[in-house]
Amino acid sequence: MHRKLNLTLAGIVLLAGAARADEVTDKGLAIFNKNQDAVVTVQLVLKASYSASGRSSDPNESRVEVTGTVIDPSGLTVLALSACDPAELYRRLSAEYKMETEINDVKILLDDGGEVPAEIVLRDKDLDLAFVRPKTKPATPMAAVDLSKSSPAGMLEQVITLNRLNRAAGRVHSASLERINAVIRKPRTIYIPDSMITATTLGAPAFALNGNLVGFFVMRAVSSSGSGNRNMRENLATIIVPAEDVLRASKQAPEAKGSTDKTSAAKEGTDPAPKK
Repeated sequence: MHRKLNLTLAGIVLLAGAARADEVTDKGLAIFNKNQDAVVTVQLVLKASYSASGRSSDPNESRVEVTGTVIDPSGLTVLALSACDPAELYRRLSAEYKMETEINDVKILLDDGGEVPAEIVLRDKDLDLAFVRPKTKPATPMAAVDLSKSSPAGMLEQVITLNRLNRAAGRVHSASLERINAVIRKPRTIYIPDSMITATTLGAPAFALNGNLVGFFVMRAVSSSGSGNRNMRENLATIIVPAEDVLRASKQAPEAKGSTDKTSAAKEGTDPAPKK
């Protein structure tokens, strides 16, 4: 009798888990269908040179593609600064290792094969954000996420992330289910996602299951100076910066100048006031 009862209870638990999984899938698909067009591939030509221990390299030019999210119908797009220009990231990790960068070309790639010439108009080093604007106003408004509709996330809560895959995968949209492992409250709120490997990359937006934005995936780096730990992995963390901080920073983004962007030409933002 007890064995039969236990088996029945186990069956109920399994059914409840399956129903919950189906519910999350349905909500995730709704978020994906509503917001996927706002997630774009941004292509940049990056020239970089390195120096360390008295040695330096010749400038090397490469074409990189990163995930960006359009946050305004005018085409204003947010990226992770470390994904498109890693110089600041290396500077924070080590004073000995220096990297000089220059961005010579920025394009927002469209699904129909078109390209929108753009430029980086604002860098926020503290939040690891870069804001990109088209050099000329789009003929039609671009699909964009609504930063004003945001929700906080709590420990162990699930979030849906949207991404663009690489060129080999046809740059198609993808979605992943992530979980919040920790929440840092001071000096400002940031979310630490699970370290499980998924398709989520830097610059990807994260949504609560109610459809509101939680934030964007970026990189946090702390200096190894004085820590005695020279392992870079111990001084790096992937985090989610809250949507409300991104909204505050985006209000500083100027209009595009219409000329080729240089690292020194973009405006640098100020760190938003810490939350109390």
